[in-house]
Amino acid sequence: MRQIDFFDTTLRDGEQSAGINLNTAEKLKIARQLERFGATVIEAGFPASSPGDFEAVKQIADTVKDSTVTGLARAVQSDIDTCWEALKGGAEPHVHIFLATSPIHMEYKLKKTPDQVLETAVRAVKYAADRFPLVQWSAEDAFRSDPAFLVRILNEVIAAGATTVNIPDTVGYASPQEYGALFRFLKENVRGIDRVKLSAHCHNDLGMAVANSIAAIENGADQVEGTINGIGERAGNAALEEIAVALHIRKELYQLESGIRLEEIKRTSELVSRLTGVAIQPNKAVVGKNAFAHESGIHQDGMLKNPETYEIITPALIGASVEPLALGKHSGRAAFKDRAITMGFTLDDTQMNAAFREFKELADKKKEITEDDLFVLFTKQQLEETETPIYQLDNIQVQYGTNNVPTATVTAATPAGDTVHVATTGAGSVEAIFNTLELLVKGDVHILDYQVSSIGKGRDALGQAIVNLEFNGTKLTGRGIAQDVLEASAKAYLNAINRQLVRESYENRKKQAAAAVL
Repeated sequence: MRQIDFFDTTLRDGEQSAGINLNTAEKLKIARQLERFGATVIEAGFPASSPGDFEAVKQIADTVKDSTVTGLARAVQSDIDTCWEALKGGAEPHVHIFLATSPIHMEYKLKKTPDQVLETAVRAVKYAADRFPLVQWSAEDAFRSDPAFLVRILNEVIAAGATTVNIPDTVGYASPQEYGALFRFLKENVRGIDRVKLSAHCHNDLGMAVANSIAAIENGADQVEGTINGIGERAGNAALEEIAVALHIRKELYQLESGIRLEEIKRTSELVSRLTGVAIQPNKAVVGKNAFAHESGIHQDGMLKNPETYEIITPALIGASVEPLALGKHSGRAAFKDRAITMGFTLDDTQMNAAFREFKELADKKKEITEDDLFVLFTKQQLEETETPIYQLDNIQVQYGTNNVPTATVTAATPAGDTVHVATTGAGSVEAIFNTLELLVKGDVHILDYQVSSIGKGRDALGQAIVNLEFNGTKLTGRGIAQDVLEASAKAYLNAINRQLVRESYENRKKQAAAAVL
């Protein structure tokens, strides 16, 4: 059967979604899971966009070896050079160059003629091919481009050394029939198209990204691009887990193989959701919490008689099989460590000991510790490898009564190492907390969005808070987890502030190091 490669852009196109802000440790954790998931190519970021993105791409390229790691570059020499510096330590350095080819983009955004765009693309691909063994070139807004011009420019970039050519439906405008026809047209008319990998990249503005991606595959695409859970700009990208399961369930129809490990889908989906703060809609295909729920009596009756009456996908297929027995306060270190390994976590002794201590503390408060709780404990240890909080919450107390003014008092450690106490009021408990923390951080803070949800089930479930805010003009996202949602809210607020301070500290060190060299 023909093999279809999966190009995952969760860490680049997915992170461009409004409200998503991943740090280096979080990106590395997701990249490791994408490697286990079986992604052929992992687009780790846009190295030239910021020092933080450069560092994340570099660490991922140096760490991940079973997937090809790539970085995005504009069709300019400096971007390609920056990508090389970030990716040269990878097992197979790969660069992804893009340039718009549609009339509206060329005229209004690039302000270039088609001949100038062609010249720019060829020059960039030639330059990259002298350095990288793998060069992908993307025709941004390809679907709305003139097909004859697409053929012309693809002829030239393939001759210049491109090893993959990507035909994106950048604004999600295509229908499956039209998008498939475009791939068939290119396969029949582009010189050397059989020597390179032909890739599809679809956005979901009209809800057809997955259907369009499969149409491209049916008409000659060798690679499909997308994100986990379909996250991405605007309405998002094609959801890779949906494509992978569709190709598997309808294998007799498509006659295609992928290297995706389907049993890693649920774990990958949950990790991306937790770290990005983007909730999975309950009725989402494959990974939504209702994907295997049967409420109707007729459906339930059929399921009891034969699950195949209403279930074409089993939970076990995507790694969502029956949850193992929960651990409790009497569980030992060996069982705890074994569960970490079973769940796909690799922790050193220091991290394992820290996680076990937190597990015991949590077990004293909860009757049972579920997989969701363990996921939080294990993930926390891996994400704290490279990030130390600057503001550390020591204590929070909230006074609230229906006839009283809510008041929050916070005790916290500051970047200077001092312990301070601050207090103020608000219209509600959460506003009082946020107002108090704004006094603590002494900056201009605006709350843009705030969400609270439970992790797991039951009245003693952990609470998770996600805060999107603007701190001194920079938009940030913070997450906090605690048994009390008010404590989780305070932690999420400070997590967002700490992210910015850690980033500023890193960038200042880089500048000082560069100045010292000069």
